[in-house]
This record gives sequence, structure tokens and C-alpha cells, in this order.
Amino acid sequence: MDLGQTLPPLVIMGVSGTGKTVVGQQVAEALGVTFIDGDDLHTPANKAKMAAGIPLTDTDRMPWLAAIATELSRLPAPLIACSALKRRYRDRLRIDAPATFFIHLDGPRAVIADHLARRAHEFMSPTLLDSQLSTLEALEPDEAHMVVSIEQSLPEVRQTILDLLPAELSRIALHRRTRLEEEDQ
Repeated sequence: MDLGQTLPPLVIMGVSGTGKTVVGQQVAEALGVTFIDGDDLHTPANKAKMAAGIPLTDTDRMPWLAAIATELSRLPAPLIACSALKRRYRDRLRIDAPATFFIHLDGPRAVIADHLARRAHEFMSPTLLDSQLSTLEALEPDEAHMVVSIEQSLPEVRQTILDLLPAELSRIALHRRTRLEEEDQ
């Protein structure tokens, strides 16, 4: 797929255990864009808190979100794996990269918990799943996004994204053009 030159910044989002890193790497490779794991941009203090099973506060997250926003504003735009759980976090990312498109990997708690139980992570404790799920705020209609179910294999999740992304980006572009034309009248 050769969308790499026309892609907006992409964030593959969701709670821990949804496959953001694995799917994000595969989608970025297929699209020919750079992949960045947002976890790599956390401060050592944030990593230590999460490893201890302590949820991050909004204050803890602000430097991390600023680092991600800086990466999203680079050209060509990357694909970044980032939880982006709250609307205000996504709004922060859009300050530096207004055209950011979110790909939300979503599924039932039991499926996510099973994923977490089968993996080892440097600092993300499976005990934080409920905290993340309670923090997650659904994407709103005015946020450029698509939601992809993780109740399928990771290769199927990857393919679903690649199949749906061109139409979703076209829909968003048309919506933006229409809105701008209405504002001009």
C-alpha cells in the first residue's frame, strides 16, 4: 500500500495488552512509515511507577504526551503506539499535530487480560488493566478515528486496518473540505 506520502500522523491507541506495538510495527511497515513505540518516550520515573503497579497521573503523563506530540509533528508523519486514553491527552497531541488520525484497538476486558497474561512487558504491570479501562474515554465523533476489534488474530487486525484506512482517511478529508467550504460561505 503506498499511502506513506499522503498519510496524516497516525496513533494506534488503546489500553495495554491490545497489541498496539506489534500491530503498529506491522502497519507502519506495510505503509512505509516510521514506527515509534510511545512507551520508549516515557520518563524513567514513569516506567518505575508503572512497574510498581502505580497508575500514572495526568501530571506524570504531560512530558510524555509532549514528546509524542513532537514526534507526530515531524515530516514525514510517523505511526506511534500510544494509549491516548483520555480526550484531553488526544487534544494535547493534536496541538502539535492537528491532523492526527487515531486507530483504536478495542476489545472485551477478558480478551485484553488474556493478552496481558501471555506476555512480558518491561514495565507495564497487568494489574493496571482495570485502571486503564476506567480511564479510557471513547473517541468522539469530532475526532478523526476508526475502531478496530481485537477479537481476531493480530494478522487479521493488521489487515483490517490496512483495508479500512484508505476509506476512513478519504471520509475524514471530505468532511474537513465540506466544513471549510461551509465556513467560507
